[in-house]
Amino acid sequence: MHPARSVILFTTLSGLGFGLMAWLGMGLPAVTGWSAFVFFALAYLLAAGGLIASTFHLGRPERGLKAFSQWRTSWLSREAWCSVATLLVMALYGTGLVFSESRWALLGWVGAVLSLLTVFTTSMIYTQLRSVPRWHMALTPALFLGLALAGGALLAGQVRFAMPLLLLAGGIQIAHWLRGDGALARSGTTMTSATGLTGGPLRAFEPPHTGPNYLLREMVYVIGRKHATRLRVIALPLMALVPAGCLALPFSHSLAALAVLSHLLGVLAARWLFFAEAEHVVGLYYGKR
Repeated sequence: MHPARSVILFTTLSGLGFGLMAWLGMGLPAVTGWSAFVFFALAYLLAAGGLIASTFHLGRPERGLKAFSQWRTSWLSREAWCSVATLLVMALYGTGLVFSESRWALLGWVGAVLSLLTVFTTSMIYTQLRSVPRWHMALTPALFLGLALAGGALLAGQVRFAMPLLLLAGGIQIAHWLRGDGALARSGTTMTSATGLTGGPLRAFEPPHTGPNYLLREMVYVIGRKHATRLRVIALPLMALVPAGCLALPFSHSLAALAVLSHLLGVLAARWLFFAEAEHVVGLYYGKR
């Protein structure tokens, strides 16, 4: 699929923001007063910034509120409700920490669960799509949750959790790439099944259109295997290995900043690949696979 910048920013920033909120809800780090304000401000900037970025991919952003009405059937709607509930609960929890230095533990744990549930609903928007076999597997929500927890632990300064979680997230990313590479072939979808025509193997004789259309712009994007491999080699160390290596060294603010920046750049690169490598089956109809 076409890797839209708004969706890449949304999934990356909101994952980090809600991941940080989850750790704050669990009382890690145990901050109060202005220290808590700084952590919550960062979490809200990332989470809300990501959510705002997602609206730029909507054809009619002013109709975004209608998404809340489809919670029974739409993961996008469930994500909207979960994100709002998380932001409200964590705002109340943060108010206690900042202004009265009171930690309402039960409320914090509710906020932590809602934070991770929000990340899960985001991942399910993609996991549910049978038309994109590379996403339609359990490793997709595992990847989103793993990166959110790892990135959140990194931002929260939880070194003892961040190091193993970064390596775990890196392992899940590798598994997602390896499993995803053959997903379209394993799905059994071909041009014959995509067009509904029978009588033997089919091939595209001429394009079914005279110019670019919406489906080709949004659903069909082909990245060369060589370029994909190169980006994977860049993304994985930046996402997991470099940050984990920085955390293994004696603490310094410069190393901590490098770890966060490296992780962010690595996740952005990996998330670009997440969309660029997604082989929507509609591409078969246009002879693009």
